Amino acid sequence: MTPIQQWHATRSLRLLVQTLRDMMVSMGPLLLLGGGLLIAAYWWLDPQPPRQVRLATGPAGSAYAGFGEGYAKALARESIQVVLIASEGAQDDLAHLRAGTADVGFVRGGMADPVADTEAGIVSLGSLFYEPIWIFYRRDLGIARRQPGGELQRLTQLRGLRVNVDQDGSGVPAIVEKLLALNQLKPTDLRLSNLAPDAAGAALREGRLDAAVLISAPQAGLIRSLLRDPAIALMAFEQSEAYSRHLPFLSAVTLPRGVVDLAADLPPHDVPLLATTTALLAREQTHPALRQLFAQAALGQHSEAGWFNGARDFPNTRTSELPVSAEGDRAINGTPPAWARYLPFWAGNLLERMWLVVGGLLVLMLPLSRVVPPLYTFRVRSRVFRWYARLREVEAKLETGTGEREALLDELDELDRVTHRIAVPLSYAEELYALRNNIYAVRKRLLAQWARPIEGAGR
Repeated sequence: MTPIQQWHATRSLRLLVQTLRDMMVSMGPLLLLGGGLLIAAYWWLDPQPPRQVRLATGPAGSAYAGFGEGYAKALARESIQVVLIASEGAQDDLAHLRAGTADVGFVRGGMADPVADTEAGIVSLGSLFYEPIWIFYRRDLGIARRQPGGELQRLTQLRGLRVNVDQDGSGVPAIVEKLLALNQLKPTDLRLSNLAPDAAGAALREGRLDAAVLISAPQAGLIRSLLRDPAIALMAFEQSEAYSRHLPFLSAVTLPRGVVDLAADLPPHDVPLLATTTALLAREQTHPALRQLFAQAALGQHSEAGWFNGARDFPNTRTSELPVSAEGDRAINGTPPAWARYLPFWAGNLLERMWLVVGGLLVLMLPLSRVVPPLYTFRVRSRVFRWYARLREVEAKLETGTGEREALLDELDELDRVTHRIAVPLSYAEELYALRNNIYAVRKRLLAQWARPIEGAGR
């Protein structure tokens, strides 16, 4: 590289660095204002969710507990820890939500108070699945009571029998009481007990119970084992449509023939049943991003075909007793934004919750950005114009004759050296060359004034 090329390269690099610094300083006030407003909006909106959330599930081994583990795995992929809170069942889950000891929970239809729970800030993230009312009884009981076909088909046929209705926290006793009332039966007309599901199943098999009422999704291991037990029969609700008219939170469903075991033809015929619809409820205080994650996880957990529903029948928002949150409705019924397919959850969530703020800031900053070019121009020109103050001082000393001529000449030489080190964009080169010309003009005057006394002395 020749000396000229090296000089140009060094000067170009110095000019680039100086230009970038000038632009940053000129934009500094605008950037500080925008950054401050953005930080304030981030603090106010709190777009990123906490890393831990509490989910109320059911007893160990229940369908609720199994689904809870599925949700925990789904949210773990987004670095969210789901703390599973074991409970006695849906009624206990609702109690946790009301007390604030859980953020999300499984609650079956008929448990929530639509007015009080809505006012308390509990919302639905969508209905997830059917939970049939299973009434299992000992098969020999129907034969002993000489029922047609040896099968029980009506609740009135349970009068005087030993019937377990699950634990109080499960919510099953309250639903059974409503069913009995429709049949003009009182709880005292039956010999009721409140054993946990697994204990009730064992007691039923051992003959210590005549019947057991369970409300659970068919994924529960106890349900599947009782359906396959040849000594246990399932009571059909032949009046299921009538029940669903009296109690709107109940739906008439059918257990199809052979769905339990096609090879063994279990059940050997369609069985009409009643079912509640279980919803995923959350507190309004639960972070919106967490509600969105749970609703999205519900699509993966409950959208497949089941014993009582077709594919994509669940989750849905049609059968919710409580208002559906915007996050649940958007996840289930809406179309995910385009960026959700390409961005990780945290980035997509941040964009979704901050885009309106960012757009507002851009609208605000556009008019304010007009001050940047004048500030930049002022800063670049000030690198040139500030040396005029020293040049004026030299000129003033020259006019008044108060300065030593050698000292003034040295000062002008120093000014000239400084100006040759100044780097400005080509568009501002005119001011720089004007300064150099003015320095030259002052030096010329100084030399001319210095020469006159010498010439006079020679004559």
